Amino acid sequence: MSTMARIDAGSFKAATRAQWDRHAAGWNEHGAQVGAWLREATDAMLAMAEIGEGARVLDVAAGAGDQTLDIARRVGARGSVLATDLSPAILAFAAENARRAGFANVATQVADGEDLRVPAGSFDAAICRLGLMFFPDPLRGLGEMARALRPGGLACTMVFSTPERNPCVGILVATALKHAGLPSRDPNQPGSLFSLGGPGLIDELFRLAGFARVATTKVPAPFRLPSAKHYLDFVAASASPILQILERLDDARRHAAWAEMETRLAAFDTAQGWEGPNELLLTVGRKP
Repeated sequence: MSTMARIDAGSFKAATRAQWDRHAAGWNEHGAQVGAWLREATDAMLAMAEIGEGARVLDVAAGAGDQTLDIARRVGARGSVLATDLSPAILAFAAENARRAGFANVATQVADGEDLRVPAGSFDAAICRLGLMFFPDPLRGLGEMARALRPGGLACTMVFSTPERNPCVGILVATALKHAGLPSRDPNQPGSLFSLGGPGLIDELFRLAGFARVATTKVPAPFRLPSAKHYLDFVAASASPILQILERLDDARRHAAWAEMETRLAAFDTAQGWEGPNELLLTVGRKP
């Protein structure tokens, strides 16, 4: 199964790299929020990949690398982590964060997830946290992860499930498109947030990439913040696809879009603060 023919992969990757380069600092500044949001899911992902003392781990689409540091702690001084990302700017933050944390077992490499350019069979485990769904050809990306693993090595990915189970993102997209005067989009479009959330889809891709003993687990991941405004501040500072829609608008229309988003997202206010529902899929497979 390949989606490459459905979009211009070169242009898509160039735009994605530019977007993440532009918003790398904002994403890094919200690293603590992201880490707290994904804490339970990240712990489960690393456990499913059986990452432990002395392991050699490949972290694909690592971003600013808060999960890279989690891996570095688990593997210890005898292990190692190679963090890769398409964006040089955000990967520079990953390298600096590792340096500041005192991890000498972390290396970084700018790389396309569909063409990693790492030696075959050189890793015990590979992970990709909220990156694979943005690949124009996720099957090729999984094939690269399989190639990088030794026989018996494990790969584990984290992606969003369906739009229905992630309503806050749906609200953002629908509101942005409405204010931009654009039609609704196919949520299954390659490279989009929900492109791998369909039932059984990512399992099939893992098997086609050559993995065995494939299994997927659904994990709730509510985003807990003081208010909807705090959530929108995070979105505005990230490389969210929402920004690509809103950047076409003038200031007045952009402000109106953000204001409507905040109003609609207030539906998730609770007595303890704001809690936006999310559901993630963790998929693991073993290289034969």
